[in-house]
This record gives sequence, C-alpha cells and structure tokens, in this order.
Amino acid sequence: MSLNINFVKRVSMKKQLVLLITWGMSILLISVSAAAESNPFSVSGYGVIHYSHFDWELDPGRRAAIDVERFVIAPKYRINDTIRLESELEFEHGGTGSTMEFDKFEEFGEFEMEIEKGGEVIVEKLAAVFSFQPAFNLRVGHIIVPVGLIAKRHRPQHYFTTTRPEAETHLIPTIWHETGVEVFGSLGALNYQAQVVNGLDSTGFSSRHWIARGHQLRFETVNAEAPAFVGRLDYAFHENATVGISGYYGDTAANRPKPDVDFDAYVGIVSLHGFYEINAVKVRGLFLWGTLENANRLSKVNRTLSNNLNVKRTPIGSSALGYYIEAGYDILSLFRRSNNTAEHPNVILDVFARYDYYDTMASVEGIIFDNPRWERNAWTFGINYHVHPKMVFKSHYSLRRLAAEDKNRENTFALGFGFQY
Repeated sequence: MSLNINFVKRVSMKKQLVLLITWGMSILLISVSAAAESNPFSVSGYGVIHYSHFDWELDPGRRAAIDVERFVIAPKYRINDTIRLESELEFEHGGTGSTMEFDKFEEFGEFEMEIEKGGEVIVEKLAAVFSFQPAFNLRVGHIIVPVGLIAKRHRPQHYFTTTRPEAETHLIPTIWHETGVEVFGSLGALNYQAQVVNGLDSTGFSSRHWIARGHQLRFETVNAEAPAFVGRLDYAFHENATVGISGYYGDTAANRPKPDVDFDAYVGIVSLHGFYEINAVKVRGLFLWGTLENANRLSKVNRTLSNNLNVKRTPIGSSALGYYIEAGYDILSLFRRSNNTAEHPNVILDVFARYDYYDTMASVEGIIFDNPRWERNAWTFGINYHVHPKMVFKSHYSLRRLAAEDKNRENTFALGFGFQY
C-alpha cells in the first residue's frame, strides 16, 4: 500500500510539474509577443468545457457528467522569413493517461501498462514549416492529417454542438495527427495538401468506432512499417465559404504491435465537405465513406488479442458511411436590421439544427453479423450565444435513434462553453 501511495504522489508531482512548465512557457510567449509586434514568438489556443444529461434506453443508469474536454496551447516561432516552427499541446479531460510498452524479451512477450500522468497530454503538432512560395511549401514532423471537416475546423466556434459532430468523430480519429512529410500550397482559390505519414494500427478497430481507435497512441513509439498517403483539395469561393474533398489510403496490418497477420488490411477513405458562413447564415456539412480490406480475417485475429492491449476485440465492418448537415441563423441580425444600428455587432445568437447519419458497419464480410445497433441517426437542436468572437456559450438537445428494434432511443441534453485566444 505504501508503494502505491508513493507512486501516486510521484505521478501527481509529475503532472503538476508538466502543467507548471506549460503555463510558464505560455505566459512567457504571450509577454514576449506583446512586447514587440515583430517578435518571432506567438501563441494561440482554445478550450472546451461541457455538461451532459443522458436519457438512454439501453443504458438507463448512465449518469450526468461534466467534462473539461480539452485545453490546447499552440506556440509558434518564426526563425526567418522562410522557416517557422509549429507546435500544439492538448490537455484532454483534465488529464488522465497511461503508456504501454511491449517487450518481446521479457514478461513473456506481454504488454505492460504504466500510469505515468494524471491527465492525457498529447502533442498534436510539432513540425518545421518551409515557406517557399504560395504554390509550393513543405511541412516536416508531427502534423495534422487533413481528412474530413474537423481537421481544419475544430475550434468551438467552428461547430454548433457542445461536442464535435458525431458522424465524423465515430468513424475516424479526431484530431488526427501523425508523423511525416507534407507538401502544400495554393493556386488562386484552390488549396492543396499531399502527405506521406505513418499508418494506423488495426488492433484498435471496432464495431462501434470503425477505425477511429486505430490511431497509434497506446505505445511510447509508433510503428512505421507501412506508410499512408493523404490528399486534400479545397476551393474557397468566398473568404467564409469553401468546398473540398480529402482522402486517405494505407495498410494497417503491418503496423500492429506484433507481426500476427500474413495479409494486407488497407484502409481507403474519401470525404466531401464544405461550409458557408456569410452574414447571418451558417451551413456546414460532410459526407464520408471508407473501406477496409480483409475485415473478416482481421476480426478473427483481433478476437485473440491480449486483454492487456486494452482494445475492443469486436467485429469490424468492411465499410463505413457517415454524413451530416447543420444550419444556423443569427436571430439577433433581424433586430439589428430593424433598428438600422450596428450596436453590439459582435454579439451573435445562432439557432441551429443538425442531422447526423452514420453506420460503422455499413457492409460486412463472411459470417460477421451486421449489428443494427451501429447504424445511427440523430436530430440535434440548440442555440449558440457568442458573447464575443472569441467566446461562445452552447446548449443543445439531441435525439439519437439506433436501427435496432427495441431500446433504440438515446436522448442527450448538453450545456457548455468554449473559447479561443
């Protein structure tokens, strides 16, 4: 017992030290940046806190919850006119986390988990950017994978609900970040990105979240036996209106913790996305479809994985489908027009509605059962009160329905606020 107490104390001290150093660095960067406009240091970030109350037929005992969902600090440093350094550090859920190690020479080749910090602290970005010309630039390091809409628009002002759109977050990792090389640029209104990054790990795939938990976060190092290829094209027909397409393709079998499969498991994803935010109207939407090679064989192997790996070990769909559309209108703009005044132009009250549909087992292979529970659709209604362009208070009510015949109702009421700086 004394060893456990001492261990917890060491963990707590380590967490406090990390937080103290991070806050100290942020305050220093802000102070230095404010001292001179030409200073190469800058810092930005955002945060989200929300409350949820659940009325779920399949889980009637589910308790209301408050979540310090995330706090993000993003320092940057400009070395010269060509080179800059980018970083992004995220604290999730107030900070809980663990690391996992695999030692094939000791512990009989088992997985070992160690609690190292009281919260999940994630480096989402750590990269060097080389700016040559508008049409051609280079980014090297740990970078954001630009698949879907959330990859580009993940701050609380970029979506209506207290949490990010579920039709996207249940299918792919968010925010998705990997290590690799990116070429990017713009040709007039057309922006492009092309990446080669480390791939996913198929041991984390599941019925409920398809490939979303294949993101390699469980181990101290990431397997990079098979790379993945990512591309994105966006056409901005207005400063606040864009449509685009993005895609991902890579083998997920070679990056498993153990070489326990002798077949390929390529994942292919394509996403169509767009947003329109002009005057009082805001409309956003996404369509995402993906396939998984040899999903049946992969499901059989995953059933035999070690309990210590902390994965679901459930059947995997050979394809997944999701889409959503949300629309909102600033009702305060009606009063501003009628009064013919520009008083409080930054105060916005958006009333919105959103429809989500997603099926993480849109198709299956072999003897895998297509569980109707994982075909879901939801209507969500709510308001967003922007007291300032950098702060928003949110409320919504969501009515989710499962394709199952009984116990298929999941209703959620949520309150929250978000900010950016």
